Amino acid sequence: MRIAVVGSGYVGLVTGACFADLGHEVVLVDNDEQKLSALRDGEVPIHERFLPELLARHRGQRIKFSGDLQGAVRDSAAVFIAVGTPPTETGDADLSYVESVAREISGAVDSYKVVVEKSTVPVYTSQWVRTVIMRNGADPASFDVASNPEFLREGTAVSDFLFPDRIVVGAESDRCAQVLREIYAPLTSGAYYAQPDAIPRPDRAQIPPRLIVTSTKSAELIKHASNAFLAMKISFINAVASVCESVGADVQQVCEGIGTDSRIGPRFLNPGIGYGGSCFPKDLMAFRAVAKECGYDFRLLDEVIRINEEQRHRFLRKVRGVLWTLRGKRLGVLGLAFKGGTDDIRESPAILLVQELLREGCRISAYDPAAMERAKEVLNSNVEYTLDAYEAASGADALLVLTEWEEFAALDLARLRKLLKYPIVIDGRNLYDPAVMAAHGFSYHSVGRPEAQANDLPAGARRPGKTEHS
Repeated sequence: MRIAVVGSGYVGLVTGACFADLGHEVVLVDNDEQKLSALRDGEVPIHERFLPELLARHRGQRIKFSGDLQGAVRDSAAVFIAVGTPPTETGDADLSYVESVAREISGAVDSYKVVVEKSTVPVYTSQWVRTVIMRNGADPASFDVASNPEFLREGTAVSDFLFPDRIVVGAESDRCAQVLREIYAPLTSGAYYAQPDAIPRPDRAQIPPRLIVTSTKSAELIKHASNAFLAMKISFINAVASVCESVGADVQQVCEGIGTDSRIGPRFLNPGIGYGGSCFPKDLMAFRAVAKECGYDFRLLDEVIRINEEQRHRFLRKVRGVLWTLRGKRLGVLGLAFKGGTDDIRESPAILLVQELLREGCRISAYDPAAMERAKEVLNSNVEYTLDAYEAASGADALLVLTEWEEFAALDLARLRKLLKYPIVIDGRNLYDPAVMAAHGFSYHSVGRPEAQANDLPAGARRPGKTEHS
């Protein structure tokens, strides 16, 4: 099938590349000619596993790049809108880009088209898209508007698209739903998974995935409700971690105890420094705004957001408690992206913590496998960017782990111990076993677990923050 994907951002680029891998003919449309030129030249603007391979495989063949939206619409049976929906000052989603695309699409509807919302949008957006297209002259019988929300996690977005838990299609007519069924048929029939060049199957993938057909309004709500629920699980376990710290319990043991309940499950029960990124913060505010507009005071979402913000402040207090004073301290920082596997620093708790530490007079030496170039755009010159984790730790008063990159969990602890000025690790992602860290001579502090104190500090060495009489 011929498909147009409007928007070459994170969702649009992944969607276009994956549709091409399913065998469709894709034209990726954007109004940024510089970005299009870079994509044609083989550049990949985001750090995402398997995406460079798919783009290299299909560029110039099954996937092409264009600035001509109306031409792409005329040549396509389905048009996926994947433009940004940033939050406004009040927390509502800014739908101006969606509206602009809908207006332009209207002038190119010369045969039956399915216009698909792929951007994360509030309920009723599909109705407004249909209204805008009709107001600008399109025949109401010549198109349908569907909602097909994405459930992509940064770092595993390609795998999430091609091995989804479910595919949600919101459609108001059988004809429209059938077009979406045909588009996803390589997945729902299992045909894609039989291809020798299909990307590797991730753990826990259910093959073939289930396709769920709903109304457009239900599909729009599913996306916001899903992200709100996942954010709630993160905030819940962070609140539990705070209680664990108060009573001396181990939150990892608590997670195992509740996560093995099939009604709850272990995923997203990962205590740390809070969620971030481009989805959860924005979607929670948008969902809360939608509920308020509909007359419902969704106070549970207020608390989810509050706990997430408080978690960063708790971690900062932990750092102060370990080091006593922060001014003049040299801190090694591992991780700047909001999560491992991506270079995205939007709403990154790591970035927010580094900014606060800089305000308190710390000197930061930081390393992230992918996000340092983006971080340089928002952090000041008091941050030194290093070539690896060991260089970041060298001579530091303490080492802070702020992003859960796999390579950080596999560091040579003996080497790390020798490089640090003081053997102090403050782990915001619980990457290490406290007993192992203590055995290697570290004073180890994590989230929701008892401290593991080093018992072999060098002769004459004192932990920062301790006086002669403490």
